[in-house]
Amino acid sequence: MPPMESFENAVDMTQELLLSGNSMFKLLLSLIILILALLIRKAIHRFILRQKLPPQTAYYWNKAVSYGVAFLAALLLAGIWLYGISNMATFLGLLSAGLAVALREPIVNLAGWLFILIRQPMSLGDRIEIENIKGDVIDLSPFFFSVLEVGNWVAADQSTGRVIHLPNVKIFTSPIANYTQLFPYIWDEISVLITFESNWQKAKSILEAILDRYAVRFTGPEETELRKTATQYYIKLGKLTPIVYTEVADSGVRFTLRYLTPVRQRRNREQILWEAILEAFAKEEDIDLAYRTQRVFFTPREGKPGTGGPPKKRP
Repeated sequence: MPPMESFENAVDMTQELLLSGNSMFKLLLSLIILILALLIRKAIHRFILRQKLPPQTAYYWNKAVSYGVAFLAALLLAGIWLYGISNMATFLGLLSAGLAVALREPIVNLAGWLFILIRQPMSLGDRIEIENIKGDVIDLSPFFFSVLEVGNWVAADQSTGRVIHLPNVKIFTSPIANYTQLFPYIWDEISVLITFESNWQKAKSILEAILDRYAVRFTGPEETELRKTATQYYIKLGKLTPIVYTEVADSGVRFTLRYLTPVRQRRNREQILWEAILEAFAKEEDIDLAYRTQRVFFTPREGKPGTGGPPKKRP
């Protein structure tokens, strides 16, 4: 018997069995389809692994293959179990209505997943914060997304080691902060407090020199590209250079160092700056760090001449 004729006979026999409503045959055929789908997906994943692609590219390819194979398998299974049913439109309408009520949360989560893929409020590897949960996005699936948590009981935005899974519906109901969507830098600040008796002008000059040495600076092309990226939204970047602000506090003169730092290097950058500040101030005899304390100020001895203090000494 020619191969083509054998194939046609097999197709005819399959159609007859499906029309007869033979459940055992449908179960056997469904099992074969599931096994083939798993084998095909595994083979393609191995092929992708051998290509030595970048981790993020390999992740997206593996996800696309998994979803594609699952979708095709679902279509084939639906065709097997729904084959030959009369009045298909009515049946599918009732089935859809029932599923919409029973699977409301999964459907909304699936809509959230599509929104994430299309509008991209976050992408794989982004650092985000949502409902007081902060972390790096490590997975995007049809029903939830996963983040590797940072912060919480660990200081300065470093990893806790916990993986938190959040339903995709959160993208519609909660505000989301994305640290790295436009550029991988954030503004950070360090507050340095010195005593009123210290030489504050010298202290400020030292802090400005330290910032100039260790803070991130952008070259012409880098700054141009950064500002071009910011035009995607109504963002006014202003100056990108570090700056030292001065103000008077209860316990002394406070300097606030404001500078740009890579999102994931905030703690290291702060450590470098503080060590440089401590080393520089330790060399100065007229600069002391201040802290909350109590003291008695005796005006007749310590005040200015015009405020009831001792007369000014003549040279």
